[in-house]
Amino acid sequence: MPTIQYTRLTAYSSTAVYYLSFIILGLTTAASGPSLLKFAEHTASELEHISLVFVFSSFGYLIGSFLGGRAFDRFSSHRLMFITLTIMAVTCALIPAARSLAVLLFAMLFNGLSAGILDVGCNTLLLWIHGKRAGPFLNGLHFFFGIGSLVAPLVFAQALLWTGDIYWLYWFFAIVCVPIMIWLWFLPEPKHGVADEVRKAPFSLLPVVVMAILFFLYVGLELGFGNWIYTYAFTLNLETDITAARLTSAFWGSFTFGRLLGIWISTCLRSKTILFMDIVGCAISIAIMVLWKDSSLALRVGTVGLGFSIASVFPTFLMLAGERMQVTGTVTGWFLVGSGAGSMLLPWLIGQLFVATGPQTMTTVLSITLAGMSLAFLFFLRMRTHPPPEPVPNVE
Repeated sequence: MPTIQYTRLTAYSSTAVYYLSFIILGLTTAASGPSLLKFAEHTASELEHISLVFVFSSFGYLIGSFLGGRAFDRFSSHRLMFITLTIMAVTCALIPAARSLAVLLFAMLFNGLSAGILDVGCNTLLLWIHGKRAGPFLNGLHFFFGIGSLVAPLVFAQALLWTGDIYWLYWFFAIVCVPIMIWLWFLPEPKHGVADEVRKAPFSLLPVVVMAILFFLYVGLELGFGNWIYTYAFTLNLETDITAARLTSAFWGSFTFGRLLGIWISTCLRSKTILFMDIVGCAISIAIMVLWKDSSLALRVGTVGLGFSIASVFPTFLMLAGERMQVTGTVTGWFLVGSGAGSMLLPWLIGQLFVATGPQTMTTVLSITLAGMSLAFLFFLRMRTHPPPEPVPNVE
């Protein structure tokens, strides 16, 4: 594919458009939960059936991550992202207009597919453009996802206030995609961050599998807590319905602040040091909730602490991988297949055990998940990996 030597201005312009794309990703991801009752109303579906939108969206994300990784190794990156955002805009326009569950699930499947491709693309291209300096930029990327996740409920509330429905919520998302698509179309292509002969060679499987497991456990921990903390707090009578909602917002608020702070921290500390600190913070936060399980204050402290501690794990795992192995689009795709599987399976497992054995199951599953993530992280550090050579330069 045609590429040019990037100037620093072009590199930062590309970074900015990836950040805007991740705001869209955060908006569309966080809007599904609040929209669930409207989806049920539009399609005349029962709540247990409408929850399939999460399954189809996550399955689409898995497919997008798998296919997107290979696509970014083979095709024009910015043209591929243009097509991906086009699919996202079309599905956002279709989602609120769907009048049957089948049409809605079809739209959610392709919306998830576009999200998976976009996720792989933005993370991979930042690594290619910025190379060993990518740490702060990766943290910034995931901070903007947090911004989108925080803004989505506010846009949802305004759409309901002004129109009484969610049509303009999703149509707003579709409209916002358009200028980003145009910007991408005119941006020059970055060079592939891995030399051709290295990229075409078979990669070492074990480090990729271990890193995919780390992403699986991390995303399961993040979404297992984020999706169930409201029900956990309310069921145990530790919070009212109103304060439980605020507790959920506090988790995502501390999470977003942690990602913002992570931009600076990543310039000061090594990746493995940051991850050790994050894991210790997560362990302390979960321990507070387990040891003082009947205390509303302990739950609040643990929630804010967990959100803050877990925030920088995802981008720092990516940075650690970039330091120790060749990260092609295909490899990044496998990482995000792991994260997509974690987003589907672990929250689902918590839900099954929550009903069968009670609310305390949530903290038990989270503790086991964190222990598994810690062991896998230590194993990865002790593995014999092949640090990549200096990446193909993109910036003059």
